[in-house]
Amino acid sequence: MEYQVLQVENGKPIKMWTNGVPVEDGARTQLMNAARMPFIYRHLAVMPDVHLGKGSTIGSVIPTQGAIIPAAVGVDIGCGMMAARTTLTAQDLPDHLFELRSAIERAVPHGRTSKRNMRDKGAWDTPPASVDTMWASLVPGFDRIAGKYPRLKKTNNYKHLGTLGSGNHFIEVCLDQVDRVWFMLHSGSRGIGNAIGTYFIELAQADMRHHIANLPDRDLAYFEEGSEHFDDYVEAVGWAQDFARHNRVVMMQNVIAAVRKVIAKPFMADVEAVNCHHNYVQKEIHFGAEILVTRKGAVSAQKDELGIIPGSMGAKSYIVRGLGNQEAFCSCSHGAGRIMSRNEAKRRFTVADQIAATAHVECRKDASVIDEIPMAYKNIDAVMQAQSSLVEVVHTLKQVVCVKG
Repeated sequence: MEYQVLQVENGKPIKMWTNGVPVEDGARTQLMNAARMPFIYRHLAVMPDVHLGKGSTIGSVIPTQGAIIPAAVGVDIGCGMMAARTTLTAQDLPDHLFELRSAIERAVPHGRTSKRNMRDKGAWDTPPASVDTMWASLVPGFDRIAGKYPRLKKTNNYKHLGTLGSGNHFIEVCLDQVDRVWFMLHSGSRGIGNAIGTYFIELAQADMRHHIANLPDRDLAYFEEGSEHFDDYVEAVGWAQDFARHNRVVMMQNVIAAVRKVIAKPFMADVEAVNCHHNYVQKEIHFGAEILVTRKGAVSAQKDELGIIPGSMGAKSYIVRGLGNQEAFCSCSHGAGRIMSRNEAKRRFTVADQIAATAHVECRKDASVIDEIPMAYKNIDAVMQAQSSLVEVVHTLKQVVCVKG
C-alpha cells in the first residue's frame, strides 16, 4: 500500500505517505486533533516529511469546507521555493567559490537583527528599482488590507521585498546530474506575512473565545465561511502569498545579477524555472467539490506540475513532476522534514560535524547554522521513496554554494 491509514475516533481518517520514515507521536496527536474538526473534507493527507509544527503539523494537507484555520497556514505565509536552470555548466564556475557566495550575500539582504532600535540587517536600507517596480503592483492590495487593519501598516513590508530572512531559508548554487548550473532559493512573505498570520490567528481565537475550550487545540480556532473575518483573512493571506512569490522573483533577479559580476561568460537563467509555495491555502476542485486546501509544508503536485523538494545544507535536492495523486489532494513533501528540534541539533552536533557534513559546499560553517545540519533531518532518499506515487524526479541537484540568513 502506498500510504497508511490512521483511523480517528469522531473524526476523518488520516492518509499518511510515510512508509519507511519516522513519525513522532506529537505529530500524530496534532494530526488527530485536526482530523476531528467538523469541516474537514474526506480525509487529511500527510507527506513523508511530517513533523510536529507550531500551530499545525508540518507536512500536512488539510482540506476544509465552510471554514479556514489561520494557524494551519501559520505565520510564514507563502513560504516556498524558486529554482532556475542556467546555460552555465560546472566548468564555468570559479575555482574558488567563496567569491561567488560573497557576491550573493552582498546582493541579497539576509539574516535578522533581534535587538530593537538597531538597523535590520535583513532589510534594504534603500530598496533598488526592481523592488520599487514589484512593490507598485502590491500596493493597492496592501493599502486595502491595512486600511481595514491599521496595525499592519507598522510592519516590515516594502523594505523586506527581495530579502531572504533566516532559519531554514537559503540561496543556493547547484549542479544537476549532467553538471548544469541551477540557482535555487527558499523564502516567503517575510515580516508582513508574519504580521498578517499572527494577527488573524489572534483574531480567530478572540472570535471563538466562548467556544475555544471545546476545541481539541486552541490553534484550531477558525473562521466560518460567510463571516467578515473569513473574507478578510482570505484576501490578506492571498495578498501575502503574492508578496512571497514576488519576493522570490526579485531575489532571483538579484542573485543572477550578482553572479554575472563574478562570471564574465554570458549566460541565460530562464531555461527552466519553478516558483512554488509550500505554506499556503487556496481554493481547488477535488473529488468534484470546491474546497479550501491548506498545505503546511507541502507542495502542489498536480499532474505534470513542476515542484521543488530541497534537502538541507549539503543534502540532495530535487526538481519533481507531479503525478496528480487525488488521494493526496495532488500534493508532495516540501523537503526532508526535521527529526529533532533546532535546540536539540545544537546540543547534539558540533561545528566540526557541520564542517564534515558540508565539506563539498561553500557555505557558513559556524555555530549559528548547526541547527540546519543535514543530520537534523530525515533521510532525503527515504522521503523520496515514500512519495514515489506522488511525484517523479526530473532533476537531482547537489549544492555547491549555500547562503544562509
